Amino acid sequence: MSTASSGQVTLLLRAWSDGDPQALEHLLPLVEAELRRLARGYMSRERRDHTLQPTALINEAFIRLAGAKSVRWEDRAHFFGISARLMRRVLVDHARARGFHKRGARAEKVSLHEVSIPAPEPPVDLVALNFALEALEKKDERKCRIVELRFFGGLTVEETAEVLQVSPDTVKRDWRMAKLWLLRQLEVRS
Repeated sequence: MSTASSGQVTLLLRAWSDGDPQALEHLLPLVEAELRRLARGYMSRERRDHTLQPTALINEAFIRLAGAKSVRWEDRAHFFGISARLMRRVLVDHARARGFHKRGARAEKVSLHEVSIPAPEPPVDLVALNFALEALEKKDERKCRIVELRFFGGLTVEETAEVLQVSPDTVKRDWRMAKLWLLRQLEVRS
């Protein structure tokens, strides 16, 4: 997104916060491509037969965004940070509703003849990851945002740095630390 349209997004977000319904109509075309990219990033981490599609994920997250009337939007980075978090929450809620981690929902049937064939990498347990991310957020909110934007949103180091207004080196360092911390948390839960 160019600097001019980034500034325009910020102005429209603030107008929307102030109650201007026209601002939302003008905002949507400016953020749609980025929201689609975030949604595709989230969905790329999901199992192949997932019932949600990127468009449905965007719609559900946007319904939640539109319902958040009391949010005072700071800028474009704030908007995309909250959008990424809402998309993660939509996926976690969807996983919980389907009882994904119960009753062997992820178990793959394998015959004895196939035992020597390596199984594909299992999809991420979103419910367990969500618990770990909530714990990380209590310890270090920025590291949690970096995980949301990089892992779920598919943003590059540079894009994440821009959204969070930190240096790319800070994102790299925090990303490494967050991954190690989350891995330990997920191992404890399993």
